[in-house]
Amino acid sequence: MIQGACWFRDFDKRGNLYPEMETPPKDIIDALDRMHLLKGADPRGQPLTGGVSSDIWRIDLPGGPICIKRALAKLRVNADWQAPVERNLYEARWMRVANAVVPGASPTLLGQDEVTGTLAMEYLPAERYPLWKAQLRDGVVDVGFAASVARTLGRIHAATAVDPSLAAAFPTDGIFHDIRLEPYLTQTGRAHPDLADRMQRLIETTQRNKRALVHGDVSPKNILCGPDGPVFLDAECAWWGDPAFDLAFCLNHLMLKCVWVPAVRGGLLDSFRAMTVTYLPLVGWEPAAALETRTAHLLPALFLARVDGKSPVEYITREADRDRVRVVARRLLADPPDRLADVARTWKEEIAA
Repeated sequence: MIQGACWFRDFDKRGNLYPEMETPPKDIIDALDRMHLLKGADPRGQPLTGGVSSDIWRIDLPGGPICIKRALAKLRVNADWQAPVERNLYEARWMRVANAVVPGASPTLLGQDEVTGTLAMEYLPAERYPLWKAQLRDGVVDVGFAASVARTLGRIHAATAVDPSLAAAFPTDGIFHDIRLEPYLTQTGRAHPDLADRMQRLIETTQRNKRALVHGDVSPKNILCGPDGPVFLDAECAWWGDPAFDLAFCLNHLMLKCVWVPAVRGGLLDSFRAMTVTYLPLVGWEPAAALETRTAHLLPALFLARVDGKSPVEYITREADRDRVRVVARRLLADPPDRLADVARTWKEEIAA
């Protein structure tokens, strides 16, 4: 949902802070006051760009900079995409749970204001926490980091799967449907009417397999490459649901970026494999083969959704490249493989042609 890069775009290429600071909007100042973070200070801040579902600010306080994130009711996309602002509450809960399982897996939460749907969290500077998406864009592919993303994700899924009492803290079936299943799968079924029934079956399978705490937006744009491992941002889609969705969502982006950065497609496909072989051995809450099958079936639907759903990726701009995605996605949806290696192999053959 949120472009993770917006967390640190107030730095130039040398890591120097841009000087443009201004007074934040009154509702953000009021939220800071209700969170007891102002302590008499007159805050100055800087709006950070890139997000489609929230306003994000860097706010300078006497104790140092913090990051403020306020959820929007209507997302900044061309389609009419509404989302309840109370998702902010569940994002905060996901952050607390994730950090309890893997310390540092998410920014430290400093406060929450339910009145405005605003979160306050630690500010993570770009020079220490580069964005994974930016690194991939620049042709920097670290297969070991991809494995660490899968390891952290798998640990969070495994730890929460054994604590089903968490389900009560995430009653977000409706939110997840509205900001994930409908804009990605239902909308893609509208764009491809002959696939509408297939998309509906995938939705039903995803909704039926509620087994762990799901982030819902595991994408390189939402993952920082921290000094101690990956830091996950923007858990607005947090849901007690099917962990296969998280794995498929991230693997999808590695496939798509083979089009964006063709010079490193080999490394991207190696990263795909590294994520798969790292994550699957951590699956203990169900047979790993069953989760892999659901992931392999869902993945081509998400692949197609990123060119024909409500939120197409911005970096696939040529119609010929979109058509390559469509050809492979439709082939895999017509004859879905059960193994993720077969999904990757089909895509590799297409882009090598």
